[in-house]
Amino acid sequence: MPRIRLYDLRHICATLLLAANEHPKVVSERLGHASITLTLDTYSHVLPTMQEGASQKLEAMLFKKAKRG
Repeated sequence: MPRIRLYDLRHICATLLLAANEHPKVVSERLGHASITLTLDTYSHVLPTMQEGASQKLEAMLFKKAKRG
């Protein structure tokens, strides 16, 4: 069985929460980071789909509003 450090568990926890769309502020607080910036700088690179998801949400909001008007 591989050795797992406490740091590894923290990293896994943060990555899984962000992948599950948990708000980065919540993840930051759970990790005890002084700022959300540290959390985002450290973990956002492991979630390349975040940008695509943001684009899809924005497109859905804009398209939905265009249909109503």
